[in-house]
Amino acid sequence: MNLTRQTQDSCLQTTMSQLPSEPEFEQALSELKTSLGSFLKAHPSYQKALDIVQIPERIIQFRVVWEDDQGQAQVNRGFRVQYNSSLGPYKGGLRLHPSVNLSILKFLGFEQTFKNALTGLNMGGGKGGSDFDPKGKSDAEIRRFCVSFMTQLSKHIGQDVDVPAGDIGVGGREIGYLFGAYRKLRNEFAGILTGKGLHWGGSNIRPEATGYGLIYFIEHMIAKACPEYSLSKPSTLVAISGAGNVSQFTALKVIELGATVVSMSDSKGSLIATTDSGFSKDVIESIGQLKLKGGFLDSFKQFTDEGKYTYHPGQRPWTLLSKVHIALPGATQNEVSAAEAEALVKSGVRIVAEGSNMGCTKEAITIFEASRKNGGAGVWYAPGKASNCGGVAVSGLEMAQNSQRLTWSPEEVDTKLKNIMKDCYNTCLGAGEQWSGEENTGNDVLPSLLAGANVAGFIKVADAMKAQGDWW
Repeated sequence: MNLTRQTQDSCLQTTMSQLPSEPEFEQALSELKTSLGSFLKAHPSYQKALDIVQIPERIIQFRVVWEDDQGQAQVNRGFRVQYNSSLGPYKGGLRLHPSVNLSILKFLGFEQTFKNALTGLNMGGGKGGSDFDPKGKSDAEIRRFCVSFMTQLSKHIGQDVDVPAGDIGVGGREIGYLFGAYRKLRNEFAGILTGKGLHWGGSNIRPEATGYGLIYFIEHMIAKACPEYSLSKPSTLVAISGAGNVSQFTALKVIELGATVVSMSDSKGSLIATTDSGFSKDVIESIGQLKLKGGFLDSFKQFTDEGKYTYHPGQRPWTLLSKVHIALPGATQNEVSAAEAEALVKSGVRIVAEGSNMGCTKEAITIFEASRKNGGAGVWYAPGKASNCGGVAVSGLEMAQNSQRLTWSPEEVDTKLKNIMKDCYNTCLGAGEQWSGEENTGNDVLPSLLAGANVAGFIKVADAMKAQGDWW
């Protein structure tokens, strides 16, 4: 029998009423459930899979005690959410940031499960981290924290069990400390982390992969929806938020292809280009060096003094631009509000694709999706689980290289990344055309990539779970 919309809503509300308040996770679950509406109506038996997949297979929480430079004991909370292993070992980043809590990690692990499915590689979903803040800490303090963190985490991971990676607050330095601690604790050199140094098990293109993959994905979107805004044209204006690894390499790839980057930002404010040439490669590289030292964009006085950029404290880029064609949120979750989405629509944006995870609020997505139906002249939106899956895809390629004790050339990895992003786009497009739930989807209305990504990822995970006896 078919489930009615009222029954589906009741099931979701009942599930959520059993949970503590976890707003980020509940938002991600609600988005998936909404996208699955048409599919579940046609295939109601999959409701059972949805009931089961939303519960993590395992949540690990532990105490991390470390010594600061004054010899004082400090304590933080450590987590690993091992969400789903039906497609392969748990795979997902470790985040070090004061905002880390179980709701955020559950949301990220849940999203990671379906994102990893869309890569076509054998990876399950997971996420972890700690409320430790590496900013303002010495290298020695970070090393001591990482050793203590890995002492606990090493009991629960392995190259065929769970393979963490970096995320916010976890770059090459932290991965090195974590890997070294694991190697000493377990007396083995194994591919239990990705994002490693190139000469000790890492992959070419891994630092660039999320940003590059995002651009490879939207190139297909542009070709279908608005070829007049090709990234080979300097007249194409691209707004980017964030200034970390993802946003830096997104910007560098845009500049390399020939389009114009008009914004960057961080948690303190936004830097907006005031000339037609936009951001240069040199400036993006300077931002990268600044971020490695823990700095903020408000210290870029030399650029603002030249009149080429303006700094706007406490603001994100989206309301500061009178004209923009492509918008790429690359900072953190829920960084585009409804008001900011309206501002982007008014500025003429045609493509919005997330470099961050769940970068747009539910209200913002609603605005973009409604605009998409406007005779093909609105905004085409891509969710992060599709558009930013290039990072975890190359992590999967790093795992494959580790298994073979090989290192592929940058050209080999980049070619594989382009093919993965092309396949991901085509998968989302095809599922969107079938399951957007819109009678008028066709030449005049672009299919929902949000629905496509959610349905395609869910089906792949659910079918694997069913084949392995996890639901019936």
